Amino acid sequence: MSSPTVSTKKRLILMLFVVSIAMFALIGRIGYFQIVRGDELKRRALEQWTRDIPIEPKRGIIYDRNGKKLAISVSTDTVWCNPAEINKKKAKDIAKDLSDILEIDQDILYKKITKRQSSTLIKRWIEKQQADKIRNLNIRGIEVVSDNKRYYPLGNFASHILGFTNVDNEGQYGVEKTYNKYLTGIPGRWIKTVDGRQKELPYNNEKIYEPEDGLGVVLTLDETIQHFAEKSALEALVKNKAKNVSIIVMQPKTGDILALANKPDYDPNDKTKLLFDPKTPWMPLNEQEMNYWEDVPWSQKEKLVYDSWRNFPVNDFYEPGSTFKIITAAAGLEENVVSPDSQFYCDGYVQQVKGANIKCWRYYNPHGSQSFVEGAQNSCNEVFVEVGLRLGQEKMYKYVKGFGFGEKTRIDLTGEASGIVNSPDNMREVNLATVSFGQGISVTPLQLITGVSAVANGGNLMEPRIVKQLVDNKGNIKKTFEPKKKRRVISEETSDTMLNILESVVSEGTGKKAYVRGYKVGGKTGTAQKVIDGRYASGKYIASFMAVAPTDDPEIAVLVVIDEPSNGIYYGGQIAAPVAGQVIKDSLNYLNIKPDIKENKDSDEATGYVVIPDVRNKTITEAGKILSQLGLEYSTETLDVQKNTIIIDQVPFPGTKVKRGSMIDLFVNTKYERDNTVIVPNLTGKNYKEVTNMLDNLSLRYKLEGEGIVTNQKPNAGTKVDYNSLIEVKFDNANHD
Repeated sequence: MSSPTVSTKKRLILMLFVVSIAMFALIGRIGYFQIVRGDELKRRALEQWTRDIPIEPKRGIIYDRNGKKLAISVSTDTVWCNPAEINKKKAKDIAKDLSDILEIDQDILYKKITKRQSSTLIKRWIEKQQADKIRNLNIRGIEVVSDNKRYYPLGNFASHILGFTNVDNEGQYGVEKTYNKYLTGIPGRWIKTVDGRQKELPYNNEKIYEPEDGLGVVLTLDETIQHFAEKSALEALVKNKAKNVSIIVMQPKTGDILALANKPDYDPNDKTKLLFDPKTPWMPLNEQEMNYWEDVPWSQKEKLVYDSWRNFPVNDFYEPGSTFKIITAAAGLEENVVSPDSQFYCDGYVQQVKGANIKCWRYYNPHGSQSFVEGAQNSCNEVFVEVGLRLGQEKMYKYVKGFGFGEKTRIDLTGEASGIVNSPDNMREVNLATVSFGQGISVTPLQLITGVSAVANGGNLMEPRIVKQLVDNKGNIKKTFEPKKKRRVISEETSDTMLNILESVVSEGTGKKAYVRGYKVGGKTGTAQKVIDGRYASGKYIASFMAVAPTDDPEIAVLVVIDEPSNGIYYGGQIAAPVAGQVIKDSLNYLNIKPDIKENKDSDEATGYVVIPDVRNKTITEAGKILSQLGLEYSTETLDVQKNTIIIDQVPFPGTKVKRGSMIDLFVNTKYERDNTVIVPNLTGKNYKEVTNMLDNLSLRYKLEGEGIVTNQKPNAGTKVDYNSLIEVKFDNANHD
């Protein structure tokens, strides 16, 4: 045997060297996979070997303060598919069978069950009958899994507080969103072992990890008081043909929201209906509206949807008008620039601010000499302008901010607005004057009731509270949210004085329609022209009433806001005060606060009856004096009246017996700029000249028959007609003078 040649040895050495390098590289590669990427590859291997189906936890229940369920999660079923296990030859037949049961297009289902992925969602929240039919088909690769669906058992009840969830049960609005992390819970898992083709292995060790349910949220809301508020809000919306009506009921001592009602509203359960979009929790109110919106572009539908979600008391701000005089009065009393007995004189116009056209709301019949308390009862602008000027910019701003205006209240609801408040540097004398009676400042209804609650509770500004506690599914308390005092704003002495003044506004002043038999109710009316695009909008008003009761120990504060009433009357004392009175009456009875029998008796004795005089064809000034002398209140259907404006009709009619202090509605001959209509006057008993003058002033055409005085007219008095409409008038010769 011959010896290896040198070249052979060289080749062997080279081969050994190459093999050694390859072995070291392979060892290094194996080490890299085992040590560096081991955990990642193990995880990916587990993902390939297992199929993970999520098990949704039950979302926490939302309760009212007494434990009544307002939002719950109901058990339902969801259909999943494992496409790898679907028999491809039978895929079309499977899609057809599922289509018949689930009412989904067959082609869409076919694409879903033949996708190249481990699992795909077919349909959520199916009916029990549908789930049973699918289970009976026993289709390999199709699984029906238990699921949860959010449900609101009372429909649209408190919808602006509760909010709603999306299809994945995540809170999108209201308490559902702000407390989503507590309500959600922790998902569970259903894990199965599969092969490389994602087919389930026989005799595998499947595991189920149970979900952890979310915590329940206990609101400060009282379901019964919320029902009172929603009922009254709906009635006010319909009666006044308003754009929106909001009512808040607060507990002054704690800041607890007992009720917050908005009308119109929406039903969060409607989010599963497909009129606009599967995720839209809104539906038109009736079939007629549905037909109207069917062909409307989505951009317009979307605006309507989002408008229906807006929580006006929290999300929007407005000029509060005379309800803000409560704040001005409290500040003036606290700073000792005014006392209850301070004397003022109203001549109809504010003379102190040069170059400004500021007048009292009753400038055509000035209030004359009056005390501060009487000025509050009369809601006299001149009195409150004087108080504001005495305070000055710095102190007025101090109290405006002290009562919480211009900043968020920090309530646990979505989209809260801050309002608009001018700083002292930007507050000129004229701005100070208008802010004193609620113009030139924008507040949210929630800010206003919170500030007034501070006036009523002894002077402490509380943070509004909407959630009391978090509880588990066994009712065990996990967390409590205590009432929060932000700061003291006024003294208890000032608070007591203000409660007495507010009570006199209801018993003797402009707030009489909020009176509740047997209870001491305090309040303040408000009527403000709306600001749209930076300007006061002609013919658009917000009527409001702010109330507290009982004034000797306030248990509730109630704010009623009626946005854009369009039924001819929009004064807060006429249309908002009665609504507040009804809510107060129902709530105090429910809370078992017993009436004051002595106050009941005194009120009956003090209230006499008078016969309403005929003030038609008189000027507003003349009519006002006649009615005031009889102890009657009065108002017009418009704020734009002059001293010589003529009364064309009145309600109640002359000769009616009413209680002293009742409100008489006076209709004047001003034109309706908003809808180009006028009210037909009462012509009965008028002569030819009087009729022609009245109808000419109203831009109405007329057809006159006969001579003497009017015995019949068509249309009837009080009818609203368009300008230039024809009025038929008949005269009777027998009654001619």
